[in-house]
Amino acid sequence: MPILRLPIFPLPLVLFPGAPQLLHIFEPRYREMLRDCMEGDRRFGISWVAAQAGEDPAPEPGSVGCVAHVEARTALPDGRSNILTVGEDRYVLRDYEVSDRSYRIARVETFDDVPDQTEDPALLERVKERFRKLTAALTALNDAPGSPTEVPEDPRALSFHVAAALEIDPGAKQELLRLRSSRRRLEILERILLAALEELGPRAEVHVRARRNGKGGPNAAIVGETGKKP
Repeated sequence: MPILRLPIFPLPLVLFPGAPQLLHIFEPRYREMLRDCMEGDRRFGISWVAAQAGEDPAPEPGSVGCVAHVEARTALPDGRSNILTVGEDRYVLRDYEVSDRSYRIARVETFDDVPDQTEDPALLERVKERFRKLTAALTALNDAPGSPTEVPEDPRALSFHVAAALEIDPGAKQELLRLRSSRRRLEILERILLAALEELGPRAEVHVRARRNGKGGPNAAIVGETGKKP
């Protein structure tokens, strides 16, 4: 796979291919990085580091990250910026380059999934359905207006979409990012979704019934289905 030269932005978050990510750029070195990126191809690498990694964390060679492309930038009067990025290819960080820049620059090797030997359409449909149900449960618990949940049809894209959306430990997300099998990611996500539904589904059903004072309604039916064990 291609070797790229990328600025590295260590953050306590995991970016997935295709996922949007808002960032606030305020440190001087990353302001410099952003200026250089905007003058170039608008790309840098996001590499996960633990929140307690210190003030100047350096992702280790061999670690996995994701290329971020800057889609939009809002410059603030004091030099800070808000940016919208979208994840592109995953990469393995190979080594750091000697540079006169204040931020780190690394050689990274991009990679993609290894084709799965067998497909499992039933697994794909279960993950899609459970993700829709979990989204409906969370919407009900937050008293937000419901709307159809659109999900990708492609197994790879679906796995990244669901992994990015779930509120789980960043270390667990990093392990999902490292995997090179869409099927394996979907199998893990199916278990996570099932556990979340078993906890949140009944709570959402009770919440909706309480809000409607037992009168039911279209949303109650949706949440009631969510509360069942898939």
